[in-house]
Parts: sequence; C-alpha cells; structure tokens
Amino acid sequence: MSSKIYPIGIQNFEKIRKNGYFYVDKTALIYQLVKTGGYYFMSRPRRFGKSLLLSTLEAYFQGKKELFEGLAMEKLEKDWIKYPILHLDLNIEKYDSLDSLDKILNDNLEYWEELYGTRPSETSFSLRFAGIIQRACERTGQPVVILVDEYDKPMLQAIGNEELQKKFRDTLKPFYGALKSKDGYIKFGILTGVTKFGKVSVFSDLNNLDDISMRREYVQLCGISDQELHDTLDVELHEFAEAKGVGYDEICSELKKNYDGYHFTHNAIGIYNPFSLLNAFKYKEFGSYWFETGTPTYLVKLLQKHHYDLERMAHEETDAQVLNSIDSSSTNPIPVIYQSGYLTIKAYDEEFGIYSLGFPNREVEEGFVRFLLPFYANVNKVESPFEIQKFVREVRVGDYDSFFHRLQSFFADTPYELIRDLELHYQNVLFIVFKLIGFYVKAEYHTSEGRVDLILKTDKFIYVMEFKLNGTAEEALQQINDKHYAQPFDVDGRKLYKIGVNFSAQTRNIEKWIVQENKD
Repeated sequence: MSSKIYPIGIQNFEKIRKNGYFYVDKTALIYQLVKTGGYYFMSRPRRFGKSLLLSTLEAYFQGKKELFEGLAMEKLEKDWIKYPILHLDLNIEKYDSLDSLDKILNDNLEYWEELYGTRPSETSFSLRFAGIIQRACERTGQPVVILVDEYDKPMLQAIGNEELQKKFRDTLKPFYGALKSKDGYIKFGILTGVTKFGKVSVFSDLNNLDDISMRREYVQLCGISDQELHDTLDVELHEFAEAKGVGYDEICSELKKNYDGYHFTHNAIGIYNPFSLLNAFKYKEFGSYWFETGTPTYLVKLLQKHHYDLERMAHEETDAQVLNSIDSSSTNPIPVIYQSGYLTIKAYDEEFGIYSLGFPNREVEEGFVRFLLPFYANVNKVESPFEIQKFVREVRVGDYDSFFHRLQSFFADTPYELIRDLELHYQNVLFIVFKLIGFYVKAEYHTSEGRVDLILKTDKFIYVMEFKLNGTAEEALQQINDKHYAQPFDVDGRKLYKIGVNFSAQTRNIEKWIVQENKD
C-alpha cells in the first residue's frame, strides 16, 4: 500500500517538505528561471500550482537549504544567500468595492514599513512601495525579491463593472511600476495570475517583464506531465487500477481523458491539472474536482454579453496576440476563457500563426457545459443534472414525446436579454443540451443559417432530427428525406426515427415536431 500523503489545497513549500507530503520536483526549472532572468510574468489557470511555485521561490531566496534536501536544487545551488522578500498575495480579498484593493495594499505596506521603515513624503501606494524596496535593500545589504501572487484578481472580479475596473487599474498600474523604477535595488521579481491584461492596462509600464506563459521550456513549471506522473506515481497507478477493477493501461487512459490535455504553447507536451489528478489518486475516484472548486460566473456573463455562439468554443481559432492579452474593452471573451483554463491549444498553423483551441479534457468540457445550462435554459442549478439524466433516459427508451416536452420547458420564460438574438439563443440551448447528452449517447451536431441538424445514436435507436427556425416541422422532415440524411443507416438494425422540428420566433419556443419511423 502506498504511503503517499497528497498535498490537496496545501500551497506552502515548507509545510509540504517538513510534513512529508508528495512533491513533484520542479526545482531544476526554478533554478534555471532564477539564473537566466530577473523579471517574469506567468499565467496559469486557478489551482495549477502558482502559489506553490512562489512559496518554493520564497524558501529558496530565504536560503532554506534544508528544505531542498534530495531535490535537484540541492546539487545546483552552492551559495544559499538570504534576500529580503516582499511577498504580496492578492488572492485573499473579495474585490467588490472601491476600497477593497486599497485595504489589502495598505495592510501589506504597513507590515513591510514596520520591518524597513517609512518616510512622511511617501503618501501614495506606489511611493510607499518604491521606498520600501530601496530601504529593504539598503538595510539588509542584499537586493530585494518581489513575489506577487494573483496580481490580476481585482481586475478579474471587476469584469463587467467599468468603474471598479478603472479604479483598480489606476491603482495597480503605478504600484507595479515601482518594479521598474527601483530596478537597481531588485534581485528578482515574478507576477503570477490567471490572465494577462494588456494594452492600456496594468502592464503598460512593465515592459521589462519576461512573459513565460507560452514558453516551451517552462510548460512543466506548474502542473504535472505524463512523464512525471509515471516517474512518481507508478505504484499508485497500479493500486488505482486495482481499486477500480480495471487494467493499468485503462486507468492511465481514463486519467488522461479526464485531467490531461492542457497545452500552453504549440507542439508542447500535455499537462495534467494537478488539483484534479491528486484528488483522483487520494480518493481513487474520478470526479470533477477542479470544476467543483468554483467556476467564475463572470465567464458566462462575458459569453452572454458578447452574444457568443457556444458551438464555436470547441473549435475556436485565434492568434498569439489575442491569446496572450486581455484588453478590458475587448468584445472577445475567448482570451479570458482560454487563460482561465476552459480552453487550450489543440493545433497550430505555422504558416499563418493561427492557434486552434478546444476543451482540454472531459472534466472541463462536461463541467463547463453543465455549468452553462442554468444560465441559458429555464432550469435551476439543483435540477439541472437530473434534467440531463432524464433526457438521456428518454432517448434510450425511444420516448421522444417526453423528450421534446422537456425541451420545450427549457425555452419557457426566456430572459429578454437572451432573446434579442433569438436564433443564437435557440442554437445555444440546443448545443448545450445535445452536448451534455453526447457524453452518454453518440451525438453529431451541425448548424447553419437558422437550422440545426442532429443525429443521436443509442444501443436500440437512431434519431435523425432537423430543427428549423420560423419554418414548419413538415419542411424540416421533408428536408431529412430530400437530403437523404438517414440513408447511411439503411442497413443498420436499430429502430430509426426521423424528426422534423420547428422553433417559432413568435412563441420563442418549439412549436411542433413530426416523427416518421423507418421509411426513406
């Protein structure tokens, strides 16, 4: 039996090392980072090990050699010098009021001022920060290390609130600017976060930061690679397989399907979500661990605000400039969704510099689409999973009437802001419903100009459906027959249903469906 203790939710390097928690050695990469540059920025999704990275850097710059015993760093570092460290963690506040950011900055500054002194002329946050950096260096005789965790939390929480965003931006921009103005007193600086706000944002004064978010040599700095998984958890993989009553290869395949698949640049190895992976090993169960720790509703607000066609999400295309930066005035929700970890890089066109995006794995894909359902359809969050279960059951037993009655209820009482683009709304609801059903039965979904065609396959039934907007159910059925959509299933032994469906703009709902059995 494995004796590994998994550090679920533990982000402190010293605690992990002193208490014998499982740790994947990232210290060779950290050494490389420190020795080859001075200022860095790195974005990764939440729960990906960013705070642990900063905690490891803190222990290293404190000269705590004993914590690195048995790790790559022990052999690499010879000097173990202690530096003054200013570690700012913006993750602990809820940024919902104008003074919430001021409070946390002031609290940190006061603490540092107790250590390194203050001057009466330092009246703004940026002047105080710059003064602290200089005095910390002068008093200790060593340049300062600056670690900023979740630098973007205030900006992210204020998405959709222009007044708050502007206030936070105007506060953080000069504050972070001290990193540049006091360069001579600084040994090393790194900012981490989920997103990179660009253009007129907090970064415009910080052009000395090396953004390693998409650098191939640092893709393994946070998260766990397939190689690391097999090198460090091979015994546990066998135990996991035994606990689930499956073979070793099957457990590896399931873990890959559920938690791997994050690609932070093109042609790079896939990375596992460390939070979900370690939870799966601890409990020997596949669960939506990362997803259940909270999906920000601001992502859904962005999608709805910009009238985004959800079907595009699974095969979105964009370039590095868009992926790398979020302009707070932008109408494109994709950079935030990519940087937040709900989409990842699937392919890259070298000639045109275009990235193809998609969901990284099943946990994210199913979790995100499930999360969207109550925001688009007339169903509450508690009932939502049960509704999908009922849909699947009805499809499996051939009860298409109950299925369509349930679908009608999803369109009832559609909020006004969603029906300004009625065609997009009805396509989005159908996409969510059939995407979720598709995790349990085979589903092929296509849209074009006001119509949706869909094929569902279960063990006993095949459904060929055509949805029209402002046409008739008869026309929809006629199209199935005229275009021979059902022809590929002529020799299939399963019972075939051809279903024409019309969606009425006037009633904003499914008006009628007609079913034809097994004839072509």
